Amino acid sequence: QVQLVESGGGLVQAGGSLRLSCAASGSIFRINTMGWYRQAPGKQRELVATITSGGATNYVDSVKGRFTISRDNARSPVYLQMNSLKDEDTAVYYCNADIETYVSREIYWGQGTQVTVSS
Repeated sequence: QVQLVESGGGLVQAGGSLRLSCAASGSIFRINTMGWYRQAPGKQRELVATITSGGATNYVDSVKGRFTISRDNARSPVYLQMNSLKDEDTAVYYCNADIETYVSREIYWGQGTQVTVSS
């Protein structure tokens, strides 16, 4: 059974930094694109950033220049380095991954980690 486990959330002052990580475990054949999404209270879940197995990245405009998504290789955890945090970055952050097992290919989600930015 495949699982995504996130860590690194917490409370930080505006202007501060946090680093989220997400590791996949289970009977995995290949991990394709991984990403981070977030959901603020009363709002829909939105894409924050994605990274392909080849390292190509994509960001929502609101985080460009402040957040960096990375992974060392196709099987390593995915990280989200968040700098210059703003109040509007407060949300539950979810890891997402396109994973192939030996029997199927599915999109998996982590349980979410809370990021709270105080001004």
